[in-house]
Amino acid sequence: MPTKINLALQGGGAHGAFTWGVLDRLLEDDSLEISAISGTSAGALNAAAFKSGMISGGRKGAKASLARLWRDVARVSDLRIPGWMQPMVPGFQALGQIALSMSPFSPQGLAAQVYTPYAWGPAWRNPLERIVRRLDFSHVCAKTGPQLFIGATRVDTGRIRIFSGDDITPEALMASACLPTIFQAVEIDGTAYWDGGYAGNPALFPLYEPHLPDDILIVSINPFVRDGVPKTPIDIQNRVNEISFNSALLGELRAAHFVRRLIEDGRLERGSMKAVRSHLISDDALMTEMTGSTKMSPSPTLFARLRSAGHDAAERFLADHRASLGHKATLDLGALFG
Repeated sequence: MPTKINLALQGGGAHGAFTWGVLDRLLEDDSLEISAISGTSAGALNAAAFKSGMISGGRKGAKASLARLWRDVARVSDLRIPGWMQPMVPGFQALGQIALSMSPFSPQGLAAQVYTPYAWGPAWRNPLERIVRRLDFSHVCAKTGPQLFIGATRVDTGRIRIFSGDDITPEALMASACLPTIFQAVEIDGTAYWDGGYAGNPALFPLYEPHLPDDILIVSINPFVRDGVPKTPIDIQNRVNEISFNSALLGELRAAHFVRRLIEDGRLERGSMKAVRSHLISDDALMTEMTGSTKMSPSPTLFARLRSAGHDAAERFLADHRASLGHKATLDLGALFG
């Protein structure tokens, strides 16, 4: 019998190619079965591509679907540029990270204080739209295969909305990845949405359903720890974004840790609440080398490096912890919050 697990996939722009590598390696292990996936932003795109391919062609189909997704993203010169302008700026990233960070399109650049994506008016087009519409949503929303949970943040209330089943549309995926300094808000049924990372990166609570396995494997692409104090405007803003995008996840992990302690201490009856077993795949050493600019600047070279790193990180995790899946947690939450 395969070991059933859930996946929780973080967002982080182009850095989501790291998760592509992780998923590729997990797909090579026939003894693992993915029951459900909660994804935000780039994690939502990975989740949708994974399921679409899995339904159409099994594990090989999932691998092919993920590869096609990231090939499509690599063709986008820069995520900060409206879709209709992409053919005009094929060499934009060649200007280098410094030039990008000072660009009016940069979320870290000083010009971001006066730039708004609404300055384009009706001429603005989401550069992700063509990419997400290539997915087969009859497969993405299929009742078979892993359950999908896609998070986006309501602009009016700041609360998270989880899209699942037939509610997962191209608009839902674009909403989940909608950084407000880069993209215009995505409206769904009269409600405007921003990036899901503000309220859950990713949300864990949809994975607490009784019929789902207790093991949740988090694929992290935003460092929990970054040594040193950032001092430049760009570095400061990048770290602020990392902290804010990790805060909701840390809150959910703290709650899960508290519940597990109550159960283990006998103060809460077993079976009355979910005793989550948490696991983590990450490469903080690599991610701390990256900048906020690389998150918005897709390139085949960057993706190849990130995919390889993700594959290697998953390989290390399986070598060290494969036997623990289904039995015990491998993420030391006590140390994380200590």
